[in-house]
Amino acid sequence: MNAQVEQKIRQTNQRYLGKFVGKEIPSRLEQQLLQMDWSYPDYMHGGRQKRGMFEPLRATELSEIENRREEFRTVGIEALRAGKVGAILLAGGQGTRLGFDKAKGMYNIGITKNLYIFEQLIENLMQVKDEAGVWIPLYIMTSEKNDKQTRDFFAEHHYFGYNEDYIRFFVQEMVPAVDFEGNILMESQDSLAMSPNGNGGWFQSMLRAGLGEDLDEKGIEWLNVFAVDNVLQRIADPIFIGATILSGCASGAKVVRKISPYEKVGAMCLEDGKPSIVEYYELTSEMAEATDDKGTLLYGFGVILNYLFRVEQLRKIAVKKLPVHIVEKKVPYLDEAGCLQKPSEPNAYKFETLILDMIYMMDNCLPFEVEREKEFAPIKNAVGTDSVESARELLKINGVMV
Repeated sequence: MNAQVEQKIRQTNQRYLGKFVGKEIPSRLEQQLLQMDWSYPDYMHGGRQKRGMFEPLRATELSEIENRREEFRTVGIEALRAGKVGAILLAGGQGTRLGFDKAKGMYNIGITKNLYIFEQLIENLMQVKDEAGVWIPLYIMTSEKNDKQTRDFFAEHHYFGYNEDYIRFFVQEMVPAVDFEGNILMESQDSLAMSPNGNGGWFQSMLRAGLGEDLDEKGIEWLNVFAVDNVLQRIADPIFIGATILSGCASGAKVVRKISPYEKVGAMCLEDGKPSIVEYYELTSEMAEATDDKGTLLYGFGVILNYLFRVEQLRKIAVKKLPVHIVEKKVPYLDEAGCLQKPSEPNAYKFETLILDMIYMMDNCLPFEVEREKEFAPIKNAVGTDSVESARELLKINGVMV
């Protein structure tokens, strides 16, 4: 065993790893321990992240956007043609809630033909590519579980017509789970119980993969980050890009009007005077139902996980590090006898970074309203709200054959 790793295990008195001290250790496990940030178990002593004082934040609404549409579009197209904009697809998740055990983007939502989630997203990006007349660099974040299958899937489908020279893959950083006493858990004899580091970890994961140099070489100044599950979203949208650049803000967030005060989406707000996102479960009933003199909900603009970030500011944030959020989860693990335990109650902490903290650390942000019927068709469930069924209907309304 590596001497540094052995010392860490001894110092932290690790219950499940102690059996390896002075003995040969599986190479995969040793590599995980060498690469691991050993400060994670310490975060559990810091408790949950405390939020600040929330206040409403006005969005740039559809009427204003329509009045300045050509102005915004001109600036956005110029940035795209100058190669200043890249796109980041967050695709590390599995389709578990859809009853699908592969990368969520591989799910086929078609009825009369094959139409994969990845395919529809690439088609959305191709529309902007055709409009701007240039290929837009696309970085796809995978996970350890789906990296190979995602790469193979794109190759098998010839990248759905996108120029493969402009596509790069990288794997999301994984972090260990620890029990409530700070012991790092193992999921097998040669592996720790690891989980993705949250949706705020994408830029740090890019840098770990060496793609910071790629951004510099290409001269990319802005990154449009979007999630895999919204099949209607417009990616590298020149109007959104232009509006954010002209606003002077270091970030922008696409938002939709909430369909009810209690819709389960995060809402743009001010937190201690700085742009942020308040989660739906953090809103009091008074905040959720509060309106202005026009009857508009004060916390009525929900985020759709489509953000634009200035790369220069992202690098500053990466040096500071994002806050770590602690989540209690049920995590299967090997006990001291090497037997697999599957707890029925939460038994461990997982550690996540969240994209809402990136917005807050940017200091300023442009909330940019889009029409939810045209740009918001999330696929989170098999049926019902935000489902495959509802997404298909919205695709049809927007002229997409399914």
